[in-house]
Amino acid sequence: MPENDPALPRVIVGSKNPVKVGCAREAFSQAFGKIGEVEGVDAQSDIPAQPRSEKETLLGARNRANHAKILVPQADYWVGIEGGVDEDPQGMYAFAWIYLLHHSGKSSQSKTGSFYLPPPVVALIQEGMELGHADDLVFQAQNSKQQGGSVGLLTHGLITREAYYQQAMVLALIPFLNESLYHAGKPL
Repeated sequence: MPENDPALPRVIVGSKNPVKVGCAREAFSQAFGKIGEVEGVDAQSDIPAQPRSEKETLLGARNRANHAKILVPQADYWVGIEGGVDEDPQGMYAFAWIYLLHHSGKSSQSKTGSFYLPPPVVALIQEGMELGHADDLVFQAQNSKQQGGSVGLLTHGLITREAYYQQAMVLALIPFLNESLYHAGKPL
C-alpha cells in the first residue's frame, strides 16, 4: 500500500491502464523502497493509437508524461509509457518507451527489449488494427493489453507485460538513483 507521507515520492502515470500503473509502482518501490501515491490519469499521447516507429512511440511516451504533469502538477515524477511497433528486414517488432519527468525539470528515458510479431498479427496491424486488438483476435483473448499483452501471449506467460515494462522503468530511473553522476554537470 502507498504511504501517505508527503516526503515520499508521488508518481503520476500518464495512463489508467492497471498494467502501466502497477509496473510504475513496482519499479519505484524497487528503486526507492518506500514510495508515496502512484496514480494513473488519462493523459493523451497525441499520436496515432498504434505508433508505427521508434520516434513516434517515444514521442507518445513523452507526451503522456507531459500531459500527466499538466493534469496533476503536484507530484515528484510523471511517467509516460507507450508501446509501439516498427519494422526492419527481419519483420515487424514490438517494444515500448518509458519517459520520466522529475519535478526538478530533469527527464530520463529507456526502452524495453523488442520481439518480433507473428505474421497473422502483423497482417492485422498492416490493415490498420491496433496491436492489442490484433492480439485479441488472433489469440481469442479479451482486453489483453490490460493484462499480459503480446509479450505475455507469445511467451505463454513467462514474461508478463508488467514485468516487461518494469525493467525498462527501473533503467529509466538510473539517473535519479545516481544524481551525482548524471545531474551534477560533471563529465563521467
